[in-house]
Amino acid sequence: MCGRFTLTASPEEVQALFGLLDLEAFPPRYNIAPTQPILLVVAGPPREPGSNLPDRRALLVRWGLIPSWAKNPRDLPLLINARSETAAEKNAFRAAMRHRRALVPASGFYEWKRDGNKSTPYFVRPKGGGLVAFAGLMETFAEPGGSEIDTGAILTTAANADVASIHDRMPVVIQPADYARWLDCRTQEPRDVADLLRPAEPGFFEAIAISDKVNKVANTGPEIQLPLPGERPPEPAAAKAVEQKTVGPKSGPQLELF
Repeated sequence: MCGRFTLTASPEEVQALFGLLDLEAFPPRYNIAPTQPILLVVAGPPREPGSNLPDRRALLVRWGLIPSWAKNPRDLPLLINARSETAAEKNAFRAAMRHRRALVPASGFYEWKRDGNKSTPYFVRPKGGGLVAFAGLMETFAEPGGSEIDTGAILTTAANADVASIHDRMPVVIQPADYARWLDCRTQEPRDVADLLRPAEPGFFEAIAISDKVNKVANTGPEIQLPLPGERPPEPAAAKAVEQKTVGPKSGPQLELF
């Protein structure tokens, strides 16, 4: 399960890691929630022979995939995640798995550990910080009025040792060396990339217990990632961000952040 995540890397860092031709500026986002816009990286059109220009493009989509065949999205559950083990066979995800695989840039995700009636949120990020790519799917839904909306979902897999004590599922992580193969929907069928749909290697992530401020979608500042008392202190950069309150627009709703 992945119900909230964060993207706090700079546009320049995202552009460099994913090999994008260009990318519009965007502010850090600390609490991305379902139905909000998320950034996806997809394969672009075929390059001209001999061209060295990047062939990937970035776009914003609604987090919550709507299959193209849906007649009324309100009749469907909110499809923010797809189980990687069955996505290629499921009617809702089959076409996207074959034709519209994507990467979801992220700085980490949030997960909740249940203990009886108590639920403790954790910030799960690459060990030491940094940028990561989740496996994603994209689908374009044509609304009855004729307008189109791009939508997406994050693929999940069994949790690795870093996350298993908190939750039994985690996002699928695609490593940079595998970006091209995962995005290549022209020559790579789902069975050809099935080996990429596995848990991240143990030690890749670190989980930090945080306060319940993350539970409220309206809380969008870096302070939601501060560790609980007794946890490892934040990195200096994170602490500085909290001190300076560099949280971008103060409007709260993240639908307008891009």
